[in-house]
Amino acid sequence: MRRPQGFDQPTAPTPESAGSSAKSAKPAGRGGRRSARSAAPTRGPDDTSTEPIALPTAVQTATTSTIAPVRPLRPPRQAPATPDTPATADTPATATPLTPAGARRKFRAARRARKLYEREEVRRFTWRSRRRRNIWFASLGVAATLAAFVLVGVYSPLMALKTIEVVGASRVPADQIQAALGEQLGTPLPLVDFSLVKTELSQFTLIRSYVTESRPPGTLVVRIIEREPIGAVVTPAGFDLVDAAGVVIQSGAERPAGYATIQARAGAGSPGFRAAAAVVTALPEGIRSQLDTVTAATVDDVTLTLVGGARVVWGSAEKSDYKAVVLAALVVSHPVGSVGEYDVSSPDSAVLR
Repeated sequence: MRRPQGFDQPTAPTPESAGSSAKSAKPAGRGGRRSARSAAPTRGPDDTSTEPIALPTAVQTATTSTIAPVRPLRPPRQAPATPDTPATADTPATATPLTPAGARRKFRAARRARKLYEREEVRRFTWRSRRRRNIWFASLGVAATLAAFVLVGVYSPLMALKTIEVVGASRVPADQIQAALGEQLGTPLPLVDFSLVKTELSQFTLIRSYVTESRPPGTLVVRIIEREPIGAVVTPAGFDLVDAAGVVIQSGAERPAGYATIQARAGAGSPGFRAAAAVVTALPEGIRSQLDTVTAATVDDVTLTLVGGARVVWGSAEKSDYKAVVLAALVVSHPVGSVGEYDVSSPDSAVLR
């Protein structure tokens, strides 16, 4: 790269060179022309003309006089070495040397730091396996807790059956039901034999259905739904009080008071009897108490007879609820005794005769 012309930095003149330059500055005849030629700018090898720049003597003297001598830097102070501090290259020669006790302490500290580092590295690389292991342990703990709870609940004497409570029994004495189920006393509630309970309760014909309820720690509740009698069926021996399914609730030589006589060709349990039972069940309590006889020649021919001689033509058991509402309205508007027959076989067009 070529240097720009006229920008060569001159070298700093020395006192000797300054004096010689001052002498050479005087003109001297023929020598002056020769010196002028020697002072002409020269060209270097890169064809760049250079010309030295002369400084005044005063400036040179001021420049040289302002330069102060450089003092050597003082080395920084260093803290004195303790017995536990090992000697290093920067430690001055006056530092206290490391004692055997300090070396042992340093060794133990380094060993502890190394063990801690290794332990952290092991934890960092095994966190997935530790998480799976913790999940397995937690699952096993929950399963073991549940198993222990079940075992305690099943076989512990604290859960033994001590009391049998009967609810809803009116026709059937509650003490008879409790006596029938007395074999279950002392058995843990989860181990109560409910098939045996069903067998014992099926002996009571008045019980239509039942529900059992366990109340820890030692109570068994039996809720009874008894059969509801709807009428009496004539038999050679007298009268049998039956429910809607034809189950005999009680038998006697005399007709039970407050119940109508149901007459069906095939007897209790026949289709005609079921139709008559459906009609009696749909009747309101006010009309049922006035009912004297229910006759079911066929399924579609059900006839009622009220106390006082009035006759009700019912027809089939279909729409029995609607027919019962229509009959109740007719009885209110036309009381029994003023009308001989109520025909509600077509409830939308009832007929009075």
